[in-house]
Amino acid sequence: MVVPGSQHIEDKMYHPPEGLQKDAHVPDFSCYLELYKKSIEEPDVFWKEVASDFYWKKPPTGRILQYNFDVTKGNIYVKCMEGAKTNMCYNVLDRNVKDKNLGERVAFYWEGNSPDHHEAITYGQLLGQVCRCSNVLKQMGVRKGDRVAIYLPMIPELVYTMLACARIGAVHSIVFAGFSSESLCERIMDSQCSILVTADGVYRGEKLINLKQIADEALEKCREKASATVTRCLVVKHHALRTQNGDVSNKLQTPWDAACDVCWEEVMGQVSEQCEPEWLDAEDPLFILYTSGSTGKPKPDDVYWCTADIGWITGHSYITYGPLANGATSVLFEGIPVHPHVGRFWEVIEKYRVSKFYTAPTVIRLLMKYGLDPVQKYDLSSLRILGTVGEPINPEAWHWYHEVIGQKRCPVVDTFWQTETGGHVLTPLPAATPLKPGSATFPFFGVEPTILNEHGEELEGEAEGYLVFRRPWPGIMRTVYGNQERFENTYFKKFPGFYVTGDGCRRDKDGYYWIAGRIDDMINVSGHLLSTAEVESSLTDHGAVAEAAVVSRPHAVKGECLYCFVTLKDCREFNRTLVDELKRQVREKIGPIATPDFIQNAPGLPKTRSGKIMRRVLRQIARNEKDLGDLSTMADPKVVEVLFSQRCETSA
Repeated sequence: MVVPGSQHIEDKMYHPPEGLQKDAHVPDFSCYLELYKKSIEEPDVFWKEVASDFYWKKPPTGRILQYNFDVTKGNIYVKCMEGAKTNMCYNVLDRNVKDKNLGERVAFYWEGNSPDHHEAITYGQLLGQVCRCSNVLKQMGVRKGDRVAIYLPMIPELVYTMLACARIGAVHSIVFAGFSSESLCERIMDSQCSILVTADGVYRGEKLINLKQIADEALEKCREKASATVTRCLVVKHHALRTQNGDVSNKLQTPWDAACDVCWEEVMGQVSEQCEPEWLDAEDPLFILYTSGSTGKPKPDDVYWCTADIGWITGHSYITYGPLANGATSVLFEGIPVHPHVGRFWEVIEKYRVSKFYTAPTVIRLLMKYGLDPVQKYDLSSLRILGTVGEPINPEAWHWYHEVIGQKRCPVVDTFWQTETGGHVLTPLPAATPLKPGSATFPFFGVEPTILNEHGEELEGEAEGYLVFRRPWPGIMRTVYGNQERFENTYFKKFPGFYVTGDGCRRDKDGYYWIAGRIDDMINVSGHLLSTAEVESSLTDHGAVAEAAVVSRPHAVKGECLYCFVTLKDCREFNRTLVDELKRQVREKIGPIATPDFIQNAPGLPKTRSGKIMRRVLRQIARNEKDLGDLSTMADPKVVEVLFSQRCETSA
């Protein structure tokens, strides 16, 4: 690892603001290096010190961290704090309320789909509601080890339910409330859930969605497949439906089965606010989630906002468990970035004086399209740290985020991690790490990355290849539920002795890591492996391009070729001159081998409701194949028809 400040450092570096270092947990890069060295060379000592910040009913009986990553030496396993007993809900709530006297501190500012709907929830109130929900679940027959499916929008009841499961030892399986009944059915069956918690409905922007009807359809599909594990359904009446545009709950015509359905509001009022936690083994499962950091103690005036949905891992780790464990105050946001206007995010930052803002590059690119006017209406001076998550951020978006939103004074913490890793694995530390736009910089504590070639040989110094990890950390996934063989084959078989991320990666001469995208998003053109993320970044560097997505298309000579979709900025025209400019730019930035064969105008890109580009759909469009599979998670299916109609003529 090369220390920033050496003669090798590239010219354009962004150093941490001095004001951040005063209160930082890791105040400079030398401190980071010292802690990182300790986490690798003395992992038991390091993690024992971290564990001391938590309450343990019973201490561990053996080594802090035990594992096997080599399939040739037996079953893959990871064990942390084996023999210890604790409870995660107790650690994030009771400990803060009773031991740290934070009962009156706001845990969440809930902001609904409409700006008129908002609520402040203190740690004390949160503990009371979680205990009530715990008692309700126990009355419904939920016991330690049972799985509970949660299909709720971003409302406080979602947090109450997941923490109630943690309190009583049940395993929560949260399903994003934009998924179809078929997807919900699959997740219920795979996790063998006994209880489903849902809501009557939700507004997403102006659209009213009948969640209960979707949930009932999912349960019916479960019954048809002879896998009817759910016996009861706990239903929340979303109070915003009774105030937004008047009482619209009657429009839903909510189906109700008295033998199965239980009304949340009725039963929550009938139970106690006291519930003793179930003391669990440290290796008992906390949650199941489909796959697709270290912080200092928060200052009392810090307000943190992660814009993700709790249905994804980011929401699990960085909305619920992480912030609450640190006694933080967070924003819990139900809405979408452009409703009821395109400045909604900036309005929320001003309203709650948000100091730490964590969002996805795709959201940044979306909001870039609307220019400066929506931003300049709001006071963003409270911001101190910016973060990105979900995919590599292209330099143009990084600079806009840093200069326009952060006003050149907020570091951009570009984090790399996966559902499987549980939390950040490559990340800058805001007060310690000099930044390079687009780089996830260096490994987090306890994480030992390396880069392998196709033959499994480790590459030193400047290199590009497969990103793998040599050892585990406490938050890494333990298995694929019910399928250990698949777990081992997917993540450990290709390169025995390593966890295989499935991502390509480049390490530059200064030791900085650059994520190239999923290996399955790498394109083999004439024997050269090209990163779609790198090509996309090159395209979006052009002043006319707001967003780009690159996929592969079969080619008779090259094997595969590049098919690019570009969304233009307002008032820019798509024409042959622009296409030639874009091809020339990619060729100059990456090399002739990366020159796109096809560049198509894309007024919009197919995305999930969480904002991720659906590349499998784009691959089908590039190939002119109309069988697109399940589109239930797509935010706007109409874009598909437009993209088919505008396919490049030469690719038809």
